[in-house]
Amino acid sequence: MEVVTHKSEHNLFSYKEKHLKKQIILCHTSRPLQYYVNSLIYRLSGKFRKIPTFMISREGELIQNFDATYCSDFIGYEEIDKISVIISLENLGWLRHNTLNNKYINWIGDIYKGEVYQKRWRDKSYWSGYTDRQLKLCAQLIIKLCEELNIPLKVLGHNVHVEGIEKFSGIVTRSNYNELWTDLSPSFNFEKLKKYIDEEKNI
Repeated sequence: MEVVTHKSEHNLFSYKEKHLKKQIILCHTSRPLQYYVNSLIYRLSGKFRKIPTFMISREGELIQNFDATYCSDFIGYEEIDKISVIISLENLGWLRHNTLNNKYINWIGDIYKGEVYQKRWRDKSYWSGYTDRQLKLCAQLIIKLCEELNIPLKVLGHNVHVEGIEKFSGIVTRSNYNELWTDLSPSFNFEKLKKYIDEEKNI
């Protein structure tokens, strides 16, 4: 499957300076993709600077917001943002279970209708799932970026906080940086991502 990139129709903010990259940081939107995109466009009158480089929808659509050699303020630490490419997967993140109607909702009340993953982690118990289409496209994109930007094709492979993670060259998650962040969540299948990467490399 070829990686097909759809440029965002919106002129989302990025710093217009190129930087050498050493990391790909995986995270998620915590909202349905359309709501998330709208929040990026209209927050702070269009001057919001926490913009991911790429977004991957649940259906497997890839959206590129700006050239991967540039950066935004996504993580919030300049020394990290400069060296990183951000891939944000559409995912509602942690969920609350409403026992009155037996529905699951995210932090702002979006109803989740997919499969729920249950595991106690970082004071949360229920998580929305990532799709196979997302993982396959993410694997393709990772290989493409690593080749183009000379990033080592090494996947850390877990979502636990790691002291000094900024020194690692390869693919990490936002939750590797801070114990407060919950993306990627426990429902993300790192072994399946590695499998898809290996399959793509052997094509």
